[in-house]
Amino acid sequence: MIQPLIDPFDRAISYLRVSVTDRCDFRCLYCMSEQMNFLPKVELLTLEELDRLSSAFVSLGVRKLRITGGEPLVRRGIMSFFRAMSRHLDSGALDELTLTTNGSQLAKHAAELAACGVRRINVSLDTLDDAKFTHITRWGRLSQVMEGLKAAKDAGLKIKINTVALKGFNEDELFTLVDWCNAEGFELTFIEVMPMGDMEGRLDQYWPLRDLRARLAERYTVIPLAERTGGPARYVRLGEIDQKVGFITPLTHNFCESCNRVRLTCTGELYMCLGQEDRADLREVMRNDPTEAGLAAAIRDAIKLKPKGHDFDYDRQTVAGQMPRHMSHTGG
Repeated sequence: MIQPLIDPFDRAISYLRVSVTDRCDFRCLYCMSEQMNFLPKVELLTLEELDRLSSAFVSLGVRKLRITGGEPLVRRGIMSFFRAMSRHLDSGALDELTLTTNGSQLAKHAAELAACGVRRINVSLDTLDDAKFTHITRWGRLSQVMEGLKAAKDAGLKIKINTVALKGFNEDELFTLVDWCNAEGFELTFIEVMPMGDMEGRLDQYWPLRDLRARLAERYTVIPLAERTGGPARYVRLGEIDQKVGFITPLTHNFCESCNRVRLTCTGELYMCLGQEDRADLREVMRNDPTEAGLAAAIRDAIKLKPKGHDFDYDRQTVAGQMPRHMSHTGG
């Protein structure tokens, strides 16, 4: 029996988020600067190294892999990585292989993702208004995302829309988004904007999800669900329309006590917590030690450093616990 990965607070680590690139074809205002300085390609893990590292985690008891970025589907040759990871689904070592995407490349890749064993995806989408979409993404086209969503539906992928709650931006679309997801058969999860990267205007953007949930309760019966999907979201069902809605609340109600995940960057750094700077350089270990035992030992040593939780806080009209690194560096 393989000894599972257990952190210092007796939490089993069964979920790895793998960033395969820091690059993206959008420049979302809360995620990255418009003129980003992306990493030199030589610093990125090769697809073979990503395979080796991900497989090492699977061998140590990780049951869920989520592929992230940047935008994961803009990485050249990325479908070969999905094909490689599908062997762990076939063997039963892995329960789920999934990804978070902005949807821009789904028209091209949705069918092959399904063929690789991907059954559900998260698509980041903050507005259904063309002009607002162009504003928030800077470079994106809403029509391209909609084409991707249609391709994903046609491929049989289950879709969850991830919407960052932004005060003064998409407050007026709350019920529009709910109704649209209900009509399309999509799940919907709202996320509080996190204090990472460029902080200009961030406090003004912060829309606490307790307030959003209270607005939903003005129109619908909000029924809490015990269901969990392995991530940080808490779910409800809106009774009148039978719509599932999730809430990811790192600020108003953090989920650290049940955290089962760690994040691997595209450069091989393992972050044990999104909101802390503790990290381990697994790229150096992997390139200097060809043995799987050495890599496994390094992973176990890193998990021993996982903190109890983050320090994100917007209380008292100030921002605490902010992280200077952009979300795209750590992985969305």
